[in-house]
Amino acid sequence: MQEYLTTYNLNDMSLNKVELQKNIKALLEEMMQREENSIDEFAERMSTAIDTYVKTAEIQYNSGLVAPNGNVTGTFNGKLK
Repeated sequence: MQEYLTTYNLNDMSLNKVELQKNIKALLEEMMQREENSIDEFAERMSTAIDTYVKTAEIQYNSGLVAPNGNVTGTFNGKLK
């Protein structure tokens, strides 16, 4: 699995749609060059690209949640970066 991360530079993505598109295109081009199809490999590699892309999101928390003596309540004041 690690070879795919290195090949497609997935670790360098920081919620960058252009980079995600580049990685998907590279995957599709490589798969089209093959003599044998592998739906399982394609699905694994595509889901890895998307999973890595989404997990690079950062939430910038400002304020809003309080928990005096129980469950956290309130409104989350922040944004997805």
